[in-house]
Amino acid sequence: MAHAVAQSDRALAETAAAEAEAERERRKVLTGIGWMVVTTLLFVCVTGIVRHVGPAAPAVEVAFIRYGVGIVLILPILRQMMRKPPSRRAWTFFASRGVVHAMGVMLWFYAMAHIPMAEVTALSYVAPIFVAVGAAIFLGEKLQLPRMLAIGAGIVGALVILRPGFEEIKLGQLAQIGAAPCFAASFLIAKGLTRREDPTVIVAMLSLFTTIALAPAAIAVWVPPSWEMIGWLSLCAVFATAGHWTMTKAFQCAPITVTQPVQFLQLVWATILGIVAFGEPIDPWVILGGGIVVAAATYIAHRERLNARRAVTPPAVATKT
Repeated sequence: MAHAVAQSDRALAETAAAEAEAERERRKVLTGIGWMVVTTLLFVCVTGIVRHVGPAAPAVEVAFIRYGVGIVLILPILRQMMRKPPSRRAWTFFASRGVVHAMGVMLWFYAMAHIPMAEVTALSYVAPIFVAVGAAIFLGEKLQLPRMLAIGAGIVGALVILRPGFEEIKLGQLAQIGAAPCFAASFLIAKGLTRREDPTVIVAMLSLFTTIALAPAAIAVWVPPSWEMIGWLSLCAVFATAGHWTMTKAFQCAPITVTQPVQFLQLVWATILGIVAFGEPIDPWVILGGGIVVAAATYIAHRERLNARRAVTPPAVATKT
């Protein structure tokens, strides 16, 4: 009898412990969603500032100043890193990533200055599509039918936004489409680096080498910036750095398959800010196409998480910091 009672008590204790663990996990996921909502707000502040400053100077100069200010913010990390510097091979990858990321940044800043914020945001969701294709080509990941269908859906979403044949495709749109494979290449290089390097070091090196890569082009077209412009871009760097930190917190608390759909809020905030601050009209096709692309990117993130569990590649969250 005593044995049966002990077993019953143990079962109740295990059930209570399981329920408590489930409740902790639920709260953790909700916290992750909250961090991602904050992330979308911070990143839309970044796009708003770039949109405001954009016409005042060449895109590459604006990008250079923003990243140059970012280096100041990461100086403590750089000092700490110098105590145990990365390998020569890692430096090569850091530099290569800086070059391709700089190309993407130049195109993105140009797009921000020439097309509506909502459109830039919606087209930016195409980047994970290029990552999926690049992972299959360069990292040997299998491109199975479900992922191929998701990639196809993402392309359809981009076509809905661009509407070729019905609307004239603008240079700003082409710039944003061109930025996507550059950012995808940057992501894939970082993905490989996470196998050997600390994510914080990877982020710090990205700021450093992107600034270096942007410098020659920025100097070639340099226009003396106003103090107001420098102030706005300094604030932009703060928002961007904070956004990367809150995004990391979100990924630590909740699976990427939960946080990825929340990124659609950034399109909502961008649309609202575009209307209020810049008088940009609502384009339902951009919202629809953006929704399709986000759905496709979310599914790809889900497949990537499954692959990460099977140790095909490191999880994508490791490089999104």
